[in-house]
Amino acid sequence: MTTTSSRRFGAINRLYGSQAEARLAQAHIMVAGIGGVGSWCVEALARSGVGRLTLIDMDHLAESNINRQLPALSSTLGQAKVQAMADRLLDINPSIQVNLIDDFIGPENARALLHAQPDVLVDATDHMSAKVAMVLEARSARIPLIVCGAAGGKTNALALRQGDLAHSTHDALLARLRHQLRRQHGFAKPKADKKSRVPKMGVSCLWVEQAATQPATSTSCAPATAPQGLSCAGYGSLVTVTAPMGMLAAQWAIDTVLKG
Repeated sequence: MTTTSSRRFGAINRLYGSQAEARLAQAHIMVAGIGGVGSWCVEALARSGVGRLTLIDMDHLAESNINRQLPALSSTLGQAKVQAMADRLLDINPSIQVNLIDDFIGPENARALLHAQPDVLVDATDHMSAKVAMVLEARSARIPLIVCGAAGGKTNALALRQGDLAHSTHDALLARLRHQLRRQHGFAKPKADKKSRVPKMGVSCLWVEQAATQPATSTSCAPATAPQGLSCAGYGSLVTVTAPMGMLAAQWAIDTVLKG
């Protein structure tokens, strides 16, 4: 079947103007963590005509991923997440360039990976050292970064918020990130005067402004051995929260590209 880019992605121009499709086709967006949030983000970016995507993850699809991760199917169990997702993306857009990094991002490789200078980096990981490394390296390289907070334990997608890390609430993962950046890396701290506004830290984040629901029952599955990903032994999770967070991250990335 003959396909054309304008037939697949022309609707973007009707929203953003005549040059939007071309600008997105030339964009390079990097997504670290292809799980319950990152897989949906990548899907949305591909369906929006983004021409180049770099996927970073070393994990493989497991049965416990099926409730929230886009490429997790009975037929794909055991496959590398990045490869399963790449196969899907090429079916969406045969012209897309997909770079696969079969590794986890962290302090030891973040600088080398970001040397590719993506237009936007989306952090969809939940490992602290990965998040800190991406914040520091993206700031140094002046790469726009979108940090996703925790989706585990959350049930209300309507409580999704976006803003600066300094202003995030109800998110223990982002709270730890904020504390570490302030204590160890000199990021802006609140002033002693409680009447003063909390200064921004310059780190763009997404979070669910809802207290996490503790696991209702214990689980017999062993904790995930991989350093990134939502362990089945941790909080419960819903695709109705992870997917909207991924979609919002994609929208933010698209807006960043088109406004750049």
